[in-house]
Amino acid sequence: MTLQNGTPKTNRPGLATIAIHVGSEPDAHTGAVIPPLSLSTTFKQKEIGKSKFEYSRTNNPTRESFERCLAALENGKHGFAFASGSSATATILGMLSAGSHILSINDVYGGTYRYFTKVASGMKIEVDFVELSNPVDIKSKITSQTKIIWIESPTNPTLKLVDIRKVAQIAHEKNIIVVVDNTFMSPIFQTPIDLGADIVVHSVTKYINGHSDVVMGAAVTNSDEIAERLRFLQNAIGAVPSPFDCYQALRGMKTLKLRMKQHETNAMAIAKVLEASPYVERVVYPGLPSHPNHELAKSQMHGFGGMLSFFIKGNLQNATKFFENIEYFSLAESLGGVESLAEIPSLMTHGSVSPEDREMLGITDTLIRLSTGIEDTEDLVADIQHALKLSQ
Repeated sequence: MTLQNGTPKTNRPGLATIAIHVGSEPDAHTGAVIPPLSLSTTFKQKEIGKSKFEYSRTNNPTRESFERCLAALENGKHGFAFASGSSATATILGMLSAGSHILSINDVYGGTYRYFTKVASGMKIEVDFVELSNPVDIKSKITSQTKIIWIESPTNPTLKLVDIRKVAQIAHEKNIIVVVDNTFMSPIFQTPIDLGADIVVHSVTKYINGHSDVVMGAAVTNSDEIAERLRFLQNAIGAVPSPFDCYQALRGMKTLKLRMKQHETNAMAIAKVLEASPYVERVVYPGLPSHPNHELAKSQMHGFGGMLSFFIKGNLQNATKFFENIEYFSLAESLGGVESLAEIPSLMTHGSVSPEDREMLGITDTLIRLSTGIEDTEDLVADIQHALKLSQ
């Protein structure tokens, strides 16, 4: 981070300070403390080929403010914004040539699974879905064409954790790029670049924006070489967000740390209630000692997040009754907004995953995923307890 007078600041400021100040420096001409929204598609050039801004697909002042801020939060050098998380994924895969191979966590977001299996395969990119918790499995699956290892940690929706440091060490021995989807944690609770990742991706739609009114994606890297390739592809493919969406997301980031703390407070309270409930088979939340990767969570994360999953007792009918009786939790896809959401992955977010793979991963019709919002904790706990009682 650099001070207003241009002097580098030696001590890295806190994340709340970064979110409020980086990319939001007072306007040099007007003194405005909030960056203006730049809707112009083109910019007057003082000299041919030497202007910072020429055409808004290539670069835009509002988008640049957002990209700078997110990169600083992730402790990275280069940030790139995209029209969606899926377009961020597609652009990253645009770095690969036909015949390339990807190792992906097996319990990956349904949209990523769909892109890997239905689109990347058409570009002759091979993807193997593996359990990345076992180093032996990883090494045995690496080929001479493996270019990327794709990690989610925690995974969606079963909240498995991957030792990012360990996977990065294995990958870098073979010059393989490590990509970590950090959507669930946000940079407030996890900074994968500090753990060895080469690229961090986000669905900005979720926690980064935080208000369920923007669809956006992003990627951050410390590598100048990767950044050069992504910058070319970002412009060439053109899947960039509008300036207004960037303006909204930059505003959303200013309260990210405050929001994440309340998301976590609510998730922990609900997880404990669920674990004690006679209507629940099992709870999956990294913040609980019962989570199989609880110690790993404590070592590589700075918090446990606002996402949790649980298996309700009974069958699909019981899960349906639960959804019919929730009040503050809305039955809806997506996550990370200020409002609480609940969904059934087998029929919603992971409907594109084959039934066989869902069964292998444990994504059953009794698995319910919760995105806890920032409402009052007591109201959310009471809502869950009421719906559970009426589910049986």
